[in-house]
Amino acid sequence: MAAVDLKTPQGVQFLENYLSQKSYIVGYEPSKADVDTFAAIQAPQAKTPNVLRWYNHIKSFTEKERTQFPNKKAEFSVSSANAAKPADDDDDDVDLFGSDDEDDEEAERIKQERLKAYAEKKATKKVIIAKSSIVLDVKPWDDETDMKQLETQVRSINMDGLVWGASKLVEIAFGIKKLQIMCIVEDDKVSVDALTETIQEFEDYVQSVDIAAFNKI
Repeated sequence: MAAVDLKTPQGVQFLENYLSQKSYIVGYEPSKADVDTFAAIQAPQAKTPNVLRWYNHIKSFTEKERTQFPNKKAEFSVSSANAAKPADDDDDDVDLFGSDDEDDEEAERIKQERLKAYAEKKATKKVIIAKSSIVLDVKPWDDETDMKQLETQVRSINMDGLVWGASKLVEIAFGIKKLQIMCIVEDDKVSVDALTETIQEFEDYVQSVDIAAFNKI
């Protein structure tokens, strides 16, 4: 296993060539190998675009996120030894790895792209509306109650989230029939108690209202 000193231009160039055909140090997702390599290298400059792209991508993760990366080892070992410097004091003025401003701009760009992708994914997520299917038994006062008019009164109830369905007359006893009617309601918009109370307000026709069936959709 080759040892690479990423504090030297030669080591950075090795990583540049290595990342020219790879997105990460190992495999197709960030891992501990990326974290170790990231810690061993200073901020790269524009002349090593593959390293710069990889570096800013790993930098965009938080410390907590990096600790959760899977444990994988690189094909090379990273040396933390510093490269020897020439005796010339002017070397201190040379920025081997570019400005921090460029790194900050690239990191911000990557951050904004990730936030945009998250927002788009969230916007397209399907919202599930909770609904219920209800069958109501509406009982009249007696056999002389006009059942057609009773049904007309019931169906006249208009609520946001309420849809009336099929209905039929079911004989109770002694010639008296009840109206059995189905409806679909949106749970967040329609209170079943409020609906039954509204039906019972038709006092000239309705004696009582019972729930015959109640199913979540």
